[in-house]
Amino acid sequence: MDANLDDKYYKLRKHLEGMGRVLVAYSGGVDSTLLLAVGKEAMGDDILAVTVSSPLHPKNVVESASRMAARLRVNHIIVEADELQIDDFVSNPPERCYLCKHLRFSEMLDIAAREGITELVEGSQQDDSSDFRPGAEAARELSVSSPLMDVGFYKYEVRALSRELGLSTWNMRASPCLATRIPYGEKITREKLSVIDQGERSLMDLGLNQVRLRYIEDRTARIEVNSSSIQELTVNGTRERILSRMKELGFLYVTVDLAGYRTGALNEVLPEA
Repeated sequence: MDANLDDKYYKLRKHLEGMGRVLVAYSGGVDSTLLLAVGKEAMGDDILAVTVSSPLHPKNVVESASRMAARLRVNHIIVEADELQIDDFVSNPPERCYLCKHLRFSEMLDIAAREGITELVEGSQQDDSSDFRPGAEAARELSVSSPLMDVGFYKYEVRALSRELGLSTWNMRASPCLATRIPYGEKITREKLSVIDQGERSLMDLGLNQVRLRYIEDRTARIEVNSSSIQELTVNGTRERILSRMKELGFLYVTVDLAGYRTGALNEVLPEA
């Protein structure tokens, strides 16, 4: 293991050991899985994982998180949430993520209190600070800790250490909440989220490594893939297959973003972007 990575691994373990009993907000993604795995090493049974099952996430997320928690032998609780019952969230303001995270962290703090746990942690790392993430404000307000960020982990280091530890998530695609595919100000609906989920899975089935399907008003699909993969969308009948599938899902227009996939593409309209 690289000396710098080894040092951060040791610091993360010591940092977690000093927390006592911990509840991990566990999404099942790359970052929170590393946090959970190292936490299990550091604290044994003094760690609890809580995963939210919600229409905002692809269908396979909870199942994947449950399998990994079982593999790590971590106690795991799944809680149901439906943010679509919150009018302010459905209206899709720029602070949408704050509303969601505040609700989820508050519920997890209630679970922690019932379990006699004093610390709630989540998996943000240094690269997350480079984009507009109002959910981070909810974490600060509720005193939710971010150990990976505290120790100074970057995404590439999270992946590298995950690989060293034998975690299958080390090369997992990023999969943020499906609402991030809908431009601010456009209403979030259960139907749109379902269509986005189905559409992205169809695109990934074509072998595309990184995909975002943005649901734009007037039933327009805007597809983002890595810039190196844009040409793949037009060859060997792929264009026709994509167009047919998007039409099946109810889109009238199907477009490709020539700028390619990038994190936080819909934040580019914001003054801070």
